[in-house]
Amino acid sequence: MRVKTAEAKNLRLLAHHDLGGKGDGMQVMRHEDVVYVGHAGTSRAGTSILDVSDPRHPKLIDQWPAPDNTHTHKVQVADGLLLVNHERFPYRPTGPLGPHSAGLAVYDLADPSAPRQIGFWESSGKGVHRIVWQGGRFAHLSVTPDGFTDRIWMMLDMSDPRHPVEAGRWWWPGQWTAGGEQPAWPEGQRHAAHHALLDGDLAYLGYDDANLVVLDIEDPSRPRAIGFCRWEGGATHTCLPLPGRNLLVVTDEQQHDGPHAPERRIHLIDVLDPANPRYLSALPEPKGDFAGLPMRYGPHCLHENREGSFQSGRLIFATYFSAGVRVYDLEDPGHPREIAHWVSQTPPGQAAPQANDLFVDRDGLVWVTDRTNGGLFVLEPGGELAALM
Repeated sequence: MRVKTAEAKNLRLLAHHDLGGKGDGMQVMRHEDVVYVGHAGTSRAGTSILDVSDPRHPKLIDQWPAPDNTHTHKVQVADGLLLVNHERFPYRPTGPLGPHSAGLAVYDLADPSAPRQIGFWESSGKGVHRIVWQGGRFAHLSVTPDGFTDRIWMMLDMSDPRHPVEAGRWWWPGQWTAGGEQPAWPEGQRHAAHHALLDGDLAYLGYDDANLVVLDIEDPSRPRAIGFCRWEGGATHTCLPLPGRNLLVVTDEQQHDGPHAPERRIHLIDVLDPANPRYLSALPEPKGDFAGLPMRYGPHCLHENREGSFQSGRLIFATYFSAGVRVYDLEDPGHPREIAHWVSQTPPGQAAPQANDLFVDRDGLVWVTDRTNGGLFVLEPGGELAALM
């Protein structure tokens, strides 16, 4: 299966891979000449491993199945380790499910093309949803343990990667029903941790309908909330601090199919004073009638400026589901502008493109997944975007 470009500006399609016919790609990350892809779960694939020594011709070299009733849709690589989540799947079962795997698998990458499992941290409840791991002592994750209404935020001590241990946790008051707490948020809202990106001893955490929580994590055993910011819109997903700019770029994830689902946007937040974050504005929406399409239309993931990848405090790479990949120039945060985009043709078996996650490598190549059936795309910057990179 070959999926081509539907429309583009300053990005061109370099390669496509259908992931062996299991194209439900979720998180994607490149390490050296290997790309790791976590799968959404519908294909029952777990993790795909591709040789990308020639990015024009990615080669699938291994594909692990997901455990029963489980998906392993997130991958993180740092310090010679690959971390993979284990979480109950599907999220909202329509009937009884059998046993599932819940926790975090740890793999050694002495040979990046052949990861070897060396450890597993076992969670109760639904398991681990999202991981942030950039090396060092701690991994950061969202997890739904027994006794909580939904996902909370947690730090794992990775000093011994064969035996990770919990170091600290934070949750929104009202989530710990097993401890006697009662939810106090409005009916119909959801308060759930997604993931936090770090700036020194600060963690900027997306908390679904509670939007942004700023945590002080100087003492990992006692993370504490020091700031909050709320706006119109929910399902807050990624809160990306821009180096040296006192700015956050924040996505509110579209979680509903269209046409005409609730509006979700990408936002700018002033964090000059992290204890008092200040809402600034929303980034421009893509031009076109994407809101009228079936399936999801709206923001999802950002390229997260990881060490070893392309890093910028000015250029923002985002996935927008049916509107593909969108790239913004924030040279003037008062007037953000879209400078590049790329949208795939609709992959076979689905009603619209569904660009899910992306990773920009140190060479400037953009690796993009489609969450339904489209697989993996490799994009090359051109024009104004290439000049700015």
